[in-house]
This record gives sequence, C-alpha cells and structure tokens, in this order.
Amino acid sequence: MPDGGPVPAPELYNEGPLTRETARAILDRAAELLESGDYRDAAVHYRRVVGFDDPTVTAAALLGLAETLYRLDEDEAAIATWESILELPETPSTYHAHRNIAAARVREGDLQGAIAAYREADRRAPPEDKAEIAMRLGWLAKETGNTGASRRYFARGRGGGPAFPLTWLIIGLTVVVSFMAMSPDGAFLYDMLQLDKRAVADGEYYRLWTVTLVHDPSNLLHLFFNMYALYICGPLVEQLYGSRLFVAFYLLCAAAGSVASFVVGSNVPSVGASGAIFGLFGLLLAASRAHHPVLDRRGRSLVGQIGMLIVLNLVLGFAMGARIDNAAHVGGLVAGLWLGVLIVPGRVPTLRSMWRRPAGQEASTLPAFALPALGVGALVLVLVVGIVIGTEQRAGTSANVQPGIAAPRSATAFLSSSIASPLASRDTSSTLSASLRVRSRAAA
Repeated sequence: MPDGGPVPAPELYNEGPLTRETARAILDRAAELLESGDYRDAAVHYRRVVGFDDPTVTAAALLGLAETLYRLDEDEAAIATWESILELPETPSTYHAHRNIAAARVREGDLQGAIAAYREADRRAPPEDKAEIAMRLGWLAKETGNTGASRRYFARGRGGGPAFPLTWLIIGLTVVVSFMAMSPDGAFLYDMLQLDKRAVADGEYYRLWTVTLVHDPSNLLHLFFNMYALYICGPLVEQLYGSRLFVAFYLLCAAAGSVASFVVGSNVPSVGASGAIFGLFGLLLAASRAHHPVLDRRGRSLVGQIGMLIVLNLVLGFAMGARIDNAAHVGGLVAGLWLGVLIVPGRVPTLRSMWRRPAGQEASTLPAFALPALGVGALVLVLVVGIVIGTEQRAGTSANVQPGIAAPRSATAFLSSSIASPLASRDTSSTLSASLRVRSRAAA
C-alpha cells in the first residue's frame, strides 16, 4: 500500500472482477481525486476500472485516465488513451474523446488532424455544443486556407444571433421618443428627458439615462447617425455577450457619459445617445484586443476600423469645441473600454480560450465571475462618487441657457461621411462621426 496521501479504496487491492456498484464507486472517488489535484492517485483508481465488462464504464475510466495523464504533462500517453476509447463500441465518452484529440492535434500543429477529429465530434455533439464546435472548425478552416468552408462554419456557429435583437427595440424607442419631443406639443417631454445638470443635482437622476432618448430638434441628422451607429455596433455586442449583457452595457456606458458631463461639462443641457454608443465601440475595441473573439467578416471589418473611428471622432469633437459634449464621449468610451477588458465574450469562442488546457490545470483562487463583478462594482462606485462631486459643484447654480443658439447643423454630419464604413468597402462612407452627442441650447 502506498505511503502518505489519500488511501485508495480497499477494492483496488481485491483480485478478480469488480461489481458494477464497486466500479461506479471507484470512478466517483477517482473524479474527486482528479478535482482535488491528486492526479497520480486518480490514475491508480481509473486504471483499476479499465477492462470492466461494460464498454460504457471502461470508456469512462479511460477518459478519466487520459485526463490525469494530460494534467501530468504526459501528452503522448493521454492521446493514446483517448484513441483507445475510439476502439470500443460507441459510448457517451466517444464524443469527449474526439474533442480532446482534436484539441491535442491543434496544440501539436496538426490542423488537418484536428479538423478530422472535430468533424467526428460534431456528428456526436449535443445541440448545445454544436455552435462552439462549428466556430472551432471555422477557425481551423480559415487557418488552413479553406475560406469557403470557414464562412459556412462561422455562419452555422453564429446561429444568426438573437431572434429579435434588443438593439432594434432601443432604436425604435429612441426614434419614437425623439420625434415626439420634436413635435410642437412635445417641448415638455424634451425638457423632462434632457440632461439638465441642475435638475440632476436636485435629485433627478433618471436623466442620466433618459438623455439617450432625445436628440437635437434642429438637426435630424443627429438622430439618424446616432441610430445608424447603434445599428452597426449593437447587434455585434449582442452576438458576443447576449441581449441581457448588451442592455447592461448600454445603460452603464450611458450613465458613465452622463456622469462625466455632469462633473466636468458646462451648465448647458445635453441630449443624445452617443455617450452610450461611444461606450459600445470602446467595449468592442477592448474585447477584440484582449479576448480575441471569433468573428464573422462583418464583425472583423468593424473591429478592424474601430480604433481609427474612435480617434477621428474624438479629434472632430474637440475641434468643434463647446458645441459638442466631449466629456460624455470620453466618459462613455472609458467605461466601455473598462468593461471590454473585464468581461470575456460568452456567446462565441475566443482564441484565448479555445485551446487552453483543461480546467484545473492552472491554479485559480477566485471564481471566474469574481474579477468582473469587482470591476463592475468599481465602475458603479466611480459613478456614484461622480454624482456626489457633480452635485456639490452645481449646488446653487442655474443653467445658463441661451435661446436661439442651435446645435451643430448638418455640415457636422456630412463631415463625418469621409470615414470608411465598416459595412462596406474601406473606401466608402461611414457615419460614426455624425453620431456625436450634441449639446442642445433650447429655451428653458
């Protein structure tokens, strides 16, 4: 009997065949040892069950044994053990063996072997795993130069995104409310929803978000280009993170832009959604650089130009000076960059995670959600502190509103048309510049 460490079950030393109950008990104990990092003891338990007269039980033991060997850095022995599962009749472990072999082939640089293994895994995969395997096959096909197959796999892996993107709902709501506020009878709505800094200081914090629903009444292009920019980036964020996180990101970035304007902006009320939209673009920029999500051609085209679009829009905004709420742009952008670094896209594979070693190989002292949760909490805390600071600064002030001074007119929007469109060729026009958040100097 080995000295020290966990004592194996007594059945390990019994000669003769195991009963089904005993074999199951040894497998359960082996799984506990594997989870706790006692790989060699786990391997001893798994080997005791190998050869059981039920192929399903033997295959499960071989799958666990291969896992322990792999974690002990005995890669060749692990691959040979996974391959031995394929010599047995079909069992639930067959699917997992093909997937593990495929990942091992990728690490070896044998991409064709990986493609073959993933195709076998795809035939046996449960529905919830189909999209992930399709994306991996798409990446491998792309790496081997088979662009046609790559497009097909990526399209299958995306699954078309959400059936009804919430981006469309936000766009529709914003357009309806903006037009209502622009109507002759809608002045009260405009005044109620705009980012009136003095009103926020008086406790009307809802304006931090409702500012995104109203736009410059003297310039319809302000609304059009903001919504077009949201149409471009919103569905991609939903594809990467899902609809719920998209809404959370939109609200957080909108709040960050409004709080930045509240703290360092002038007393002139602001309108527009571009603080939130700058945040979404910042999110995509940071996520694409930090986590390398697998994207389709449209997504790659957008993220490939997004850095240039952000820089150009900031330059144009500061060049236009007081007419543009640059604080809101920067605030939303910084919040988006922060969120993009913190939170890994969960709806598509990422190149960083696709070929990682099995969970447990790298020590982790915190749950996977802990760091993102702390980061989001820190962002919320910064926003709260900003509101407190802004309230102290604006106590006793009144808005210096000048009737009759219009926000930037259509020339601003047309200036932005020189930016390359992420939906078309790099030589055609785009619109993010014209989605700049515009200060409204309407009558009080």
